[in-house]
Amino acid sequence: MIYTVTFNPSLDYIVNVDNFKLGRVNRTTKEIIYAGGKGINVSMVLKNLGFDSTALGFLAGFTGKEICRLMEEQGVNADFIEVKEGISRINLKLRSNEESEINGQGPDIKEKDIKSLYEKLDKLQYGDVLVLAGSIPSVMPQSMYMDIMKYMEEKDLNIVVDATKDLLVNVLKYHPFLVKPNNHELGEIFGVELEEKKDVIVYAKKLKEMGAKNVLVSMAGDGAVLVAEDGNIYESQAPKGKVVNSVGAGDSMVAGFLAGYLQTRDYREAFKLGVCTGSASAFSEKLATKEEVDFIMNTHVFNF
Repeated sequence: MIYTVTFNPSLDYIVNVDNFKLGRVNRTTKEIIYAGGKGINVSMVLKNLGFDSTALGFLAGFTGKEICRLMEEQGVNADFIEVKEGISRINLKLRSNEESEINGQGPDIKEKDIKSLYEKLDKLQYGDVLVLAGSIPSVMPQSMYMDIMKYMEEKDLNIVVDATKDLLVNVLKYHPFLVKPNNHELGEIFGVELEEKKDVIVYAKKLKEMGAKNVLVSMAGDGAVLVAEDGNIYESQAPKGKVVNSVGAGDSMVAGFLAGYLQTRDYREAFKLGVCTGSASAFSEKLATKEEVDFIMNTHVFNF
């Protein structure tokens, strides 16, 4: 079974405004609302690829109910903890002459809520997949990822971590199955700038030496790199297409990699599906569908 955790889900409200002007009434030309959050994105894309998962995390208020409704509408199993104080956040993304974002704070998560999450995690069994993705709200211990991995250590799960800086580095000693920084995040960990794949490979290997089993590095329009558990290294250029919305592309790459690995147990095939799924989401207004992923899989040439 696959489980995803999103500590601070959101309603993402995306609006297009022609020639936005501060201090005036502006009217939208297009609006989209969807459930957001990195773990939620992974669950949504997995469902599109034919894989069921259970989405865990915290929701609150009327926005939390809408997030849950949108997920269930897409057939995703939502098993969130209802927080009593506050509301789940709304993230506003304004598209005009320039793009701007205003992200909400989220609810007040208490110690009892965190305890409830651990009770749900107790149900996971040997071999299950657990995806920990995104930032941790300021009201929670910033060691949460590390705490969860330590708590679950004896269950021998396949844990995926998509996080930045210390959140990622601190879990490496617990040997996550997969970590997925982008090249800028990878460089930030080591205090360097990484633009070339040959340099990305050097530092991805360092993460592997520090404990990660597989290191998948996304590089936006420059493609991706995988340093795999079996010692192989895979590189790919980015599939060709027009980027419409990059939000969720990295999460989609994680979902595609997992789907590919669970289907084949082959890192090469997992990497290919991850690259194509991430691109399919970037080329779409919403998250990648199976048809969009299949099209790229059938048209993109991998040189390995």
